Amino acid sequence: MKKIVSLFGLLLMAVASWAQVSYDVIPLPKSVQLSPKGESYMLAQGAVVTYDGQNPTLASDAQLLVNYLKATAGLNLKAQPDVKKGAAIELKIKNEKSKSNSENTEAYQLTVDKRGVTILGASGEAVFRGIQTLVKSIGVEPGTEVSLPYVTIQDEPRFPYRGVHFDCARHYFSVDFIKQFLDIMALHGCNNFHWHLTEDQGWRFEVKSMPELAMKGSVRKQTVIGRNTGLYDGTPYGGYYTQQECREIVDYAAKRFINVIPEIDLPGHMLGALHVFPELGCTGGPYEVWPIWGVSRDVLCAGNPGTLEFLKKVLDEVADVFPSKYIHIGGDESPRDRWKQCPKCQAKMKELGLKKEAELQTYINKELEAYMQKKGRDLIGWDETLEGGLSEKAIVMSWRGTKGGIAAARQHHRVIMTPTDYCYIDYYQLKDHGSQPLGIGGYLPVSKVYSFEPTAGLGEEEAKYILGPQVNLWTEYVGYPQHAMYMLLPRLDAMSEVQWMASDKKDFEAFQGRLPRMLKLYDKLGYSYCHKVE
Repeated sequence: MKKIVSLFGLLLMAVASWAQVSYDVIPLPKSVQLSPKGESYMLAQGAVVTYDGQNPTLASDAQLLVNYLKATAGLNLKAQPDVKKGAAIELKIKNEKSKSNSENTEAYQLTVDKRGVTILGASGEAVFRGIQTLVKSIGVEPGTEVSLPYVTIQDEPRFPYRGVHFDCARHYFSVDFIKQFLDIMALHGCNNFHWHLTEDQGWRFEVKSMPELAMKGSVRKQTVIGRNTGLYDGTPYGGYYTQQECREIVDYAAKRFINVIPEIDLPGHMLGALHVFPELGCTGGPYEVWPIWGVSRDVLCAGNPGTLEFLKKVLDEVADVFPSKYIHIGGDESPRDRWKQCPKCQAKMKELGLKKEAELQTYINKELEAYMQKKGRDLIGWDETLEGGLSEKAIVMSWRGTKGGIAAARQHHRVIMTPTDYCYIDYYQLKDHGSQPLGIGGYLPVSKVYSFEPTAGLGEEEAKYILGPQVNLWTEYVGYPQHAMYMLLPRLDAMSEVQWMASDKKDFEAFQGRLPRMLKLYDKLGYSYCHKVE
């Protein structure tokens, strides 16, 4: 009887170990082929992760895999280069002789067989994507050994651009939290971090040639309580990122194959700068770093030659710190009231032969675009930049619905789709607003994010100009890390499948079945999230 009980206990342990591994992860890989015989490979404590020692990218990937499995599953593995026999996990970049049906540089194959685990990628980035799939497959409580079912996974993302936007201008978030934010992005296969750095409510990027810009422009005297109630907290609020901190974040992101796209929002949303340099405004000020939310009528003076000089100095340093091919210049919500009454702006319109004040913004955009193209950079602008015409290299970020993006794609401009109705995750995610932390309003449940189709309304050729979709987290009412994560998760899970999977492969009911494994992972890693899915 004791032997039977003992054997039964061992059987339960084996079943539990098997149950803890599932390749039904988020985002779901393109193809998952389990062995019909049901064999498995035992991954034990102390197992070796090996890689080509001449490849520093794979060395970084291997160490990140070791760190991830330690943090999530409690596995103590060792990264060791050039092990010929006995390694449990091998990371490889395919060569010309390797068979592959895809030209996608992020395509990878994850194989588990009697030899162990092999992640073969088209690049170091592709290997990293395979690592994320392995980590999520193993889960959070594997015990001393993990039984990995034999499998062949073929995978690649649908869209080359898979973005997440984070507003650190209205509220400042620490460097440590931004790194955690990047880790969350990496876990979901996202590869572009759109970092909103300047606002009416604070300038958060250090410009060394103008040190007072960040030191003074980052601090508002107080902050309105609630939704512009007229009541204030009476507490100064500030914080900015030094260039060294920005470089640190860029490096951290790069190791996770995430590109950091800085945004300097112009010519509106500029009270942080105008507070420091009032001569750059149409009225001459005085201006204050705004303690309220909304859209200020005060913008940079388009007729002042000093405006372009100022912006070019800023962008010089932005380009020096951020290696991104893309630089975002905002362009949204820029009222023209001041320009209509400003003698300098009216004189500039007459000089350029312009008929409408809106064309002054086009003038600024084109001047900066030409300037940045000499540095090998392409500009991204919110869809308002369409109003004055764009060059072929400009990229449109469509936020006021999808019409702007559709129009731009039909004109053969590259487009990033981020419409408010599907992608603004500062909206509430539950119908019962009172049960949630404060949001800006609206209602955007996980199910609606999941239903988004970025190429809807476009033909096959036009759809090629859609680089990909992005979720946007604005922070008027989001002031601390746990709140930010709550707004992000699990809506990012839904968006990750929009970004990664073919549209005809998506299935919301199946997605809901996969989601609990991710939530367990969030619990293990200490991430906040919305526990209810609508």
